[in-house]
Amino acid sequence: MSEISTLQYPLGQFRFDPQTCTEQRQRLIREYGIFPEKLKAAVEGLTDEQLDTPYRPGGWTVRQVVHHLPESHMNGYVRLKLALTEENHKAVVADEAAWAELNDSRNGPIALSLELFRVLQQRWVVALQTLSDPDFERTMWHPAWGTVSLDYVVQSYAWHARHHIAHITGLRERMGWL
Repeated sequence: MSEISTLQYPLGQFRFDPQTCTEQRQRLIREYGIFPEKLKAAVEGLTDEQLDTPYRPGGWTVRQVVHHLPESHMNGYVRLKLALTEENHKAVVADEAAWAELNDSRNGPIALSLELFRVLQQRWVVALQTLSDPDFERTMWHPAWGTVSLDYVVQSYAWHARHHIAHITGLRERMGWL
């Protein structure tokens, strides 16, 4: 793996585990609840200059990543709810790169997105705790993923949070901002 690839995918690419069991789902649900604390710790004490530093050459700034997480997870949460209430929901995909270039993502205060992410992840946890094993087998269609189960969706958003938090913690480590 090249250095840029390692910086872009510090945890590697997402890999779905189709053999997920109830215990693994419960572990993921607990993890959803601690992602906000991990994100907050990852950015704790960073200056505006540090927040405006890309995590890799050609990548988003830390600030953009912080704003991206609740935006993306909000879309995921809505997809989850739609997949639970529609047969094979057809997801719409946002242009996340364009969203990251909007002024609120480039320059907005991160405190708002940290709080939004905290509350949103609590909603994910509440919703996920109410699901039965068959609920996780419900499907939705996504333009990039094809037809996938809610197990896939839950695993992918857990990876997504870990992935972006690793972008920030990796940058802090490389820059000595510990």
